[in-house]
Amino acid sequence: MIRDDIKSATVAAMKAKDKERTATLRQISAKIKDRDIELRTSNKDIPDDELVTAVLQKMAKQRRESITMYVDGGREELADNERAELAIIEEFLPQMMSEEETRAAIAEIKASIGADSIKDMGRVMAELKARHGAEMDMSKASALVKNSF
Repeated sequence: MIRDDIKSATVAAMKAKDKERTATLRQISAKIKDRDIELRTSNKDIPDDELVTAVLQKMAKQRRESITMYVDGGREELADNERAELAIIEEFLPQMMSEEETRAAIAEIKASIGADSIKDMGRVMAELKARHGAEMDMSKASALVKNSF
């Protein structure tokens, strides 16, 4: 389980006295605990790895956006900090699909649900997220789906 990998990596980072890595891993653990607390009151039963992956993907997306803003603002040292955090977060994310694999998945889903116009984009995206949500960058997939019609 990804959660266990994060815990063991945190212990290893603490033993190695790697303060930056330890801080980032603790941030990850805190976000996961926040999500656990949110789900206590809901009726949803999400598998643990799926929940952790969703939290990690959200954190990675936030870091990418921050990097872009810092670079645009000329704050390269802050962008470097975000890049370091992003690298640690991405260690625990599943391997993302390549562009070719994404295009193949889109074509397969379009064929299976009979999507033939841009009006079907929502259905295609919903099916993509259901089947490949953990291993696909949905923002890139959205552009590819739009261009495939």
